[in-house]
Amino acid sequence: MTDLATRVTPARAAPLRRAAPALLGYAAVRALGLVVLATWSAARGKDAHTLLTARWDALWYTRVAEWGYGYEVRLPNGDIHSDLAFFPLLPWLERLLHALLPLSYADAGLVVALLASLAAAWGIFAVADQVYGRRAGMCAVLLWAVLPVGIVQSMAYSESLFTALAAWSLYAVLTGRWVSAGVLAALAGLTRPVGLAVVAAVWVAGLAPFVGGRRTATAGGARDDGCAPDSVSAAHARRVRTAAGAHDATCAPWVTQGAAVWRRTLGLLTAPLGAAGYVLWVGHRTGKGPLGYLDVQAGWRNGFDGGYAFARFIADKFTSIPSAPAGLALIIAVALLIWLYAAGIRQGQPLTLLVYTGVVTALALCASSYFGSKPRLLLPAFPLLLPLARSLARLSTPRSVQVTAGVAVASALYGAFWLNGSGPP
Repeated sequence: MTDLATRVTPARAAPLRRAAPALLGYAAVRALGLVVLATWSAARGKDAHTLLTARWDALWYTRVAEWGYGYEVRLPNGDIHSDLAFFPLLPWLERLLHALLPLSYADAGLVVALLASLAAAWGIFAVADQVYGRRAGMCAVLLWAVLPVGIVQSMAYSESLFTALAAWSLYAVLTGRWVSAGVLAALAGLTRPVGLAVVAAVWVAGLAPFVGGRRTATAGGARDDGCAPDSVSAAHARRVRTAAGAHDATCAPWVTQGAAVWRRTLGLLTAPLGAAGYVLWVGHRTGKGPLGYLDVQAGWRNGFDGGYAFARFIADKFTSIPSAPAGLALIIAVALLIWLYAAGIRQGQPLTLLVYTGVVTALALCASSYFGSKPRLLLPAFPLLLPLARSLARLSTPRSVQVTAGVAVASALYGAFWLNGSGPP
């Protein structure tokens, strides 16, 4: 018993020690953003706490946590905004913390977001470290922290919670933990509609080795016995196989191939349960069957039109000279997203990351309304940052610190300005 404890404890502590510098850097960037927000808000006679906990989606989540589902707003134009559009995991956690601690529902949502943002940062580090190494992992976390809309990571919104679940599910796929990947994907599916991206990533990675009736070799020539990780980075193949073997018993040579396939199958079957369960429940609640959730979203004028409405939105910017620069900026931003995704393909990102990023990006850009929300809807697409993280990692430490610090200040100022203005719809 003593020997087992001695051997297990270091193995569990090592990942956190390895990620600690990245997490400290992330916490410092987010703290800077909150300090700047508080200062800016006070100067404008506004309350930063209210801006973080009681605007837009945060109000809807808090209401669901306190009263349950069933509230809707009927607008003069006939639109119906129903709280059924908001997935339940964040309200459940808000209700749980409210019951356990002397916190309001709004403050409980803020605590969940802050803790989830740290978990997301750790998950992003774990994924990037697994594929490209520790230094790239640290840079990826810092880049995610300094995004212009990074302040959303500290709001009582569901983006941080979803990103945490998605990142750790992807990491579980990369290290061959298929049951964990499925459970985390199911929880992500209970958090946001884009949970579909996590499910797709788990399924594609899980089925890819068997497509065409044959097994594919993993990075570095590792045999895929149903539990080998989905990674294409030969430099990290040995560490990937070690991690998978250390934590997934199905990789042990004395375990049958059937057991390994069973664990993979269980993970794949579990992955869609969260999203499918909620969508079917909404259909039952509304009496409109499996497509009831689409009707709820239609009430918010949300839909998927392949990007037509967004393209029209951008084109409309060029109808007047004052708005033309904004239209040009949007075109550049979309081009940058495409370039980063293509760079990920060129650099050999694992299939599971490419599928996840592609679905998140497509759903964000091709939604038919709420165009101002697209930057925050892209927050979970963290693998897009990996090519930039690799470039930043090649700089000397003093230079990379200078670049990150400068961008962090700019991000904090923009976040304070943005949240005190239109804010994240």
